[in-house]
Amino acid sequence: MVEEEIATITIDGKKLLEHTPSNPAPLGLVATGLTLVLLSFTYTGFFPVNSMILAMVLAFGGTGCLIVGVMENSNGNTFGTLAFGAFGGFWFSFAILSILPVLNLAPAANPASLAAYLFMWGIWGAVMFIITLKISHGLQAIFLLITLLFFILGAGALTGSGIINIIGGYLGIIVGLLAMYEGLAQVVNEICGTDLPT
Repeated sequence: MVEEEIATITIDGKKLLEHTPSNPAPLGLVATGLTLVLLSFTYTGFFPVNSMILAMVLAFGGTGCLIVGVMENSNGNTFGTLAFGAFGGFWFSFAILSILPVLNLAPAANPASLAAYLFMWGIWGAVMFIITLKISHGLQAIFLLITLLFFILGAGALTGSGIINIIGGYLGIIVGLLAMYEGLAQVVNEICGTDLPT
């Protein structure tokens, strides 16, 4: 085992625990992917945003990604910290956008502000895509498609076009399934010693 992979906890020079840090990325990828697929069903018209969506967004997408972001930080992975920490923040902000108007704590976002919100996330995704050119093809595909998704949904919010939102919904399903594959493939490769493309 490579020495850099081992984390040792010591107190007063006494070794207490030695372990190999796990790879938290699969959890973040599956949390994002599964949540995105279910949310995208609302854009395609299969069902409206409801308590199931908000529960997934808060409990799995948001909380899961934030936990992974903290774990990636502990592992010294700056890209993973930013990617999953930001996605966790996105999921929580999406839920808050939906909940605040219902509780009469703030007015609902108007089309221009919602489009600005989505376009800014699209710009973030584009920069992250450029960074992934140094990493893996799987992450390149995810961030390229999620960048397109944010801009398409932003255009749908700005124009009120149902067709654009439906296109965005189907693209979101594809991106979500791709993220789930990427996360699960990493686990299969680690456990089974296979070489699935990631």
